[in-house]
Amino acid sequence: MSLQPGLTQSDTVFTHYQVVMSAPCALLTLSRTLPSYCPSLGALHRGLSVRSMSSKRQRDHLQRTAAQPRHTALYPAQVCGISQESESVKRLRLTVHPDFSFKAGQWVDLFIPGLATVGGFSMCSSPGLLQREGVIELAVKYTDHPPAHWLHTKCSLGSRVKVRAGGEFFFDPGPCDVALDLLLVAGGVGINPLYSILLHTAELLRLKQDSVRSVHLSFSAKSPQELLFKSSISETCALFPSVLSCDFHVTQGSTELEPPMSRGRISIDDLRAHVRPPSSLCYLCGPPTMIESLSVSLQELGLPPERVRFEKWW
Repeated sequence: MSLQPGLTQSDTVFTHYQVVMSAPCALLTLSRTLPSYCPSLGALHRGLSVRSMSSKRQRDHLQRTAAQPRHTALYPAQVCGISQESESVKRLRLTVHPDFSFKAGQWVDLFIPGLATVGGFSMCSSPGLLQREGVIELAVKYTDHPPAHWLHTKCSLGSRVKVRAGGEFFFDPGPCDVALDLLLVAGGVGINPLYSILLHTAELLRLKQDSVRSVHLSFSAKSPQELLFKSSISETCALFPSVLSCDFHVTQGSTELEPPMSRGRISIDDLRAHVRPPSSLCYLCGPPTMIESLSVSLQELGLPPERVRFEKWW
């Protein structure tokens, strides 16, 4: 798409969609094309592929994810809730158009009016919440990157943006898929897509769907305060204690910790008991160095590369 004179990429995209909104969080009309993914996704563990292990830092989300599938249409969204999840992380709730959809673990391209840079943020809510309430949630850490900085310093209730879902990192089992042992490993704000997957598996269990045999989440952060969603994670696991489990790791500080928190980084010894080839499927999301180290270690425990899925956020 060529840009019109005087318009940024974001401005140009906005001119192709007309939205009428009245009360906050009310989406009334939209002129757009029907939703579709491009390219099409595979069937088994739909669209999950291992991304490049390059440690080269790339700040531009669209460049970094150019080869990944995403919706072709943009959808209007309006901020209807803001809370401080931790000292550095803000949680936002957005009402989206009824035709918007996503799979647990995916991210959104976030188009902000007047901002040329497009943001990329994993959703931390479940597809079930979207179906029930018409909302998605993001948990965004403060940085000087323009989209994150805008969300922390200028975004307010009623702010309007555009979103589209995408990405190959998701869990979307079919009714005939073999039940899996899921291992979810998160570092820092890498918890976002894995929390979405955990919530989704709990919803599948409520519906008596036998998509998983077990799910274990191992989550590390610098401090107890940065263990995002910790209480909710523990409460979710307590609903299905024979299937869901979790542990938490704190990498800095010297304060006394109570189980299931422990001191130190996640090690392969922490994960060994939850690796059950060939039924295990592992999802990793966090700092590149953590992903690279644990990916190798998991393969040494018998998991083939195609059973180790990862998402790295720089």
